[in-house]
Amino acid sequence: MIAFLDGKIILKKVKFVILEVNNVGYKVFLSQLSISKLPEIGQDIKIFTYQNVKEEALDLYGFLSYEELEFFEILNDIRGVGPKAALEISAVGPLDKIKDKILKQDENVFAGIPGIGSKRASTIILELTGKIKMLGQKKGSSDEAENALVQLGFSRQQAKDALSRVPGNVKDPEERIKSALKILGK
Repeated sequence: MIAFLDGKIILKKVKFVILEVNNVGYKVFLSQLSISKLPEIGQDIKIFTYQNVKEEALDLYGFLSYEELEFFEILNDIRGVGPKAALEISAVGPLDKIKDKILKQDENVFAGIPGIGSKRASTIILELTGKIKMLGQKKGSSDEAENALVQLGFSRQQAKDALSRVPGNVKDPEERIKSALKILGK
């Protein structure tokens, strides 16, 4: 899984860039907003990537921040929203404004995106509302797994240290707790 690229921009187009990383060119699809923020051709860039593996294709989608990547992954997991639609949704505007509009149930946030009418917009908003709230909680000290470990008698620092060693692909709080307990030797 390709999760991050650090290389030189060789070509910029409307929907993608080609990055040279160790003499290999990677075609990375980006939102138009992200492409507009990129430096000029020949400059170095670091981007987070999502590798979409399908039977007929292997595509990379790029993001300028890890938070954008997380939001894309949430969108991509919604039934009926594929990676290209998720990328278009993430291109609507700044991430904070998109989140605010979704939390306010504003269906107009998706206006102008091909293939997303009011019915699909309602479904996406419904599914995203809870997931976005959970994303916001992870930033604070209300980490469910961390709190559970503290309740089990570990110090907050021990809990944080153990959870920081749990692989990033483990998202479920119960699995994170189990992994942390193994690390803590209990």
